[in-house]
Amino acid sequence: MAAAIKGQPSKLAYLTVDTFRSHACRTSQFRARMQTYATASASPKITLYTFGTPNGQKASIGLEELGLKYKVVEVDITENVQKEEWFLKINPNGRIPAIVDHSRGDFPVFETGAILMYLAEHHDPKNILLSEDANKRSEAIQWLNWQMGGLGPMQGQANHFFRYAPENIPYAIKRYQDETKRLYSVMERQLSDGREYLIGEYSLADVACFGWGLSLEELPLVDQWLHRAAKRPAVLRGMNVPRKNNLIENDFKV
Repeated sequence: MAAAIKGQPSKLAYLTVDTFRSHACRTSQFRARMQTYATASASPKITLYTFGTPNGQKASIGLEELGLKYKVVEVDITENVQKEEWFLKINPNGRIPAIVDHSRGDFPVFETGAILMYLAEHHDPKNILLSEDANKRSEAIQWLNWQMGGLGPMQGQANHFFRYAPENIPYAIKRYQDETKRLYSVMERQLSDGREYLIGEYSLADVACFGWGLSLEELPLVDQWLHRAAKRPAVLRGMNVPRKNNLIENDFKV
């Protein structure tokens, strides 16, 4: 279970659902809360540096699935806190999420896929995120890489050109939305043989793909998969890190 300091959630648009809240938070106030929190907290195995985005929630869901004790430092990306020198020492790329594993010499890990793999390798004795079976492990890793190389980047670009680009570029909007839909159709096909999850059993592949929160009526199996995953207690807890997320209640009706 995580204990978190309060902060400002991300102003992030989903392809079909905008779920963000605006809360003023000055960087100086954030630093003060972070320092107080770090001083007052116990010493859990892991510190999670995150913000209320789909990528950030993948890491917290993974931690919750494994039942690890961790503390949360909310990195306010609206104030570019992730570009400050102290954070760049944890993640040279200046992005959230990142973790520091205090049980392994304060070892830092960044990139969501790498974080999920790391947690599975070092903190998953019950094989919740990665199966003990070699073939199932390979399948999960394949789908994790599929998400990192395709679904995540393509949906991110679809959101950007549709929601935030300073000029309307129909070609870019169509290109990225079409590719995003194609990728979701790949998931639909994968789930068409009665699989409840992407490789048949729950794995880090589902954690990686779930975070975007897309719900498409024309992809009923993907929609059922999303709602199935959304009901998992660890997913519910992870989606509410670093603070309450309305997507679960409003979009998935959980």
